[in-house]
Amino acid sequence: MSEPPADRFSEESQTFTVRGKEAPDLDLGVATIRGVVKTLPLRPGVYRMLDAGGDVLYVGKARTLKNRVTNYTQVARLPRRLQRMVAQTRAMEIVTTGSEAEALLLEAQLIKRYRPPYNVLLRDDKSFPFILLREDHDFARISKHRGARVAKGSYYGPFASAGAVNATLNALQKVFLLRSCTDSFFANRSRPCLLYQIKRCSAPCTGRIDAAGYAELVEDAKGFLSGRTQEAQKKLAEAMTQAAEAMDFERAALLRDRLRALTFIQGSQAINAEGAASDADVIAMAADGGAVCVQLFFIRGGQNWGHRSFFPGHTEGVDEAEVLQSFIAQLYEELPPPRELLLDRALPEAALLADALSEKAGRRVGIRHAQRGPARRLVEQAQRNAVEAIERRRAETTTQGKLLRELAEIFELDGPPGRIEIYDNSHIQGSNALGAMVVAGPEGFQKGQYRKFNMKDESITPGDDFAMMKAMLHRRFARLEAEDPDRESGNWPDLCLIDGGKGQVAAVVAALAELGVDVPIVGVAKGPDRNAGRETFHLPSGREFTLPPNAPVMFYLQRLRDEAHRFAIGAHRAKRAKAITTSPLDEVPGIGPARKKALLMHFGTSRAVKGATLADLERAPGISRQMALAIWQHFHPQG
Repeated sequence: MSEPPADRFSEESQTFTVRGKEAPDLDLGVATIRGVVKTLPLRPGVYRMLDAGGDVLYVGKARTLKNRVTNYTQVARLPRRLQRMVAQTRAMEIVTTGSEAEALLLEAQLIKRYRPPYNVLLRDDKSFPFILLREDHDFARISKHRGARVAKGSYYGPFASAGAVNATLNALQKVFLLRSCTDSFFANRSRPCLLYQIKRCSAPCTGRIDAAGYAELVEDAKGFLSGRTQEAQKKLAEAMTQAAEAMDFERAALLRDRLRALTFIQGSQAINAEGAASDADVIAMAADGGAVCVQLFFIRGGQNWGHRSFFPGHTEGVDEAEVLQSFIAQLYEELPPPRELLLDRALPEAALLADALSEKAGRRVGIRHAQRGPARRLVEQAQRNAVEAIERRRAETTTQGKLLRELAEIFELDGPPGRIEIYDNSHIQGSNALGAMVVAGPEGFQKGQYRKFNMKDESITPGDDFAMMKAMLHRRFARLEAEDPDRESGNWPDLCLIDGGKGQVAAVVAALAELGVDVPIVGVAKGPDRNAGRETFHLPSGREFTLPPNAPVMFYLQRLRDEAHRFAIGAHRAKRAKAITTSPLDEVPGIGPARKKALLMHFGTSRAVKGATLADLERAPGISRQMALAIWQHFHPQG
């Protein structure tokens, strides 16, 4: 293999690991960084700080890698946060880029991938919903959309929440009468569905409207979603007047209802963006007592499509402008940026950020510090919302902290639990059995930590809840003990709540005893007649007790139990639905969709195929003698 050219930086050749002590050592960290600095080029790029175990500590970008990384060797000038990071650094990984803007985009990608402890993190990883006007059909379909934008059509958004999308879609159906059904449902209709009856669809599936008329409705909807709201309103008003003058009062009433729905959409906007921006995101930040909140308003087509509060993590000791810039870069790593960002403050690298977002969007994206006029009023409103969000969060946190302290007292824990795991089972007479774990903490439910456990162990008698619970906890803690025996990861629970009574608790205690694991266990048994508020709590010691039905801590425990139940039931239903669509034929080698269809058309059911003789299989169309023998042997392994 030939050496790379002298003017080209090779990440492979310049990345190395210095094996040193596991404990933080500032001198060793500086020595590691100095060793890497010698090899760095005077080019833009991204660097990663790694600890002794190879985990990413920090991701940073640089206009000039050599100059930027050299700064970490001057520890006296570093804040305490970065000094701790340098003390843990045992290796670095380098990636060069063509420009600083490319480095900024790559930095945001890597931060979201690795979630390093010394980077500002965007905690909310939920995708934003869009309205999709799908145009790969003669009659366009309108629907809610999440995820990758691969379908052919027009996307409008993002919206702040699914609720905002659903409300808008509901109103849009009333105004423009566009179909929301799937293509298969559309193709198999012989008469209009209920949506036509309640005047939320024009029923193109049965020819109640021709292609030209429907295309006009689609164009009207596009105009409205693009911000031309007055056009749609004026058009409907004129049509209503004409119908009334022509004495067609039924049509006039229909148009009146559509006009009211349109007015509802316009009147439901929380803020008025007219004159400030037509396609922009309004971003403001507030910080108080160590808490940081970023408030985001979505303005599209001059309309407010909702707002959301974000609470970035790892912000202690970081400059506010740096927090906001890192937040923006991570936010638009997946979200398509608007034409303009209206900010409540100036950013030192606003031009660089604008170039990076423009490169990603394929068009110019402007970043503006709104200081006057309607834009400033929008930013000020966003600031007020950010301050109020911090106050609400602080109040909720205070309440949550009080509840956790009460839990510690009631269940005799060493302190308020930082991680609570709740376990539940779900099955129907033992079929499609599944276990579920949900996780809660001081900041609420941690949905990224939820886990499902498929119960396929043949030693478990179908429907045996005790054995299922024992198997689930054994799997969970056997893996945790193997991966983190020193309990340093933060994934060990401070309290385990088991949905069940004395029997389930005994089964869990036996499973943990086999592993030599000691964690607090509490069983939550439903009250008489499954009456909420009368639950009995079971401890491994045999102690049983109840709590006052109106106690706040009781309501909190019910929420935890109900969330585990919801997750378990949902996962079980999904598993059952999948099982319904599967067939024993799917497991036969060499049986694809075509042969499967031929067999089912010939025999009627998969059970009939399974019970068929070799001669019967050979008579099936498209099935050779060799394939018939393979099918028969698969279902009759004993001959």
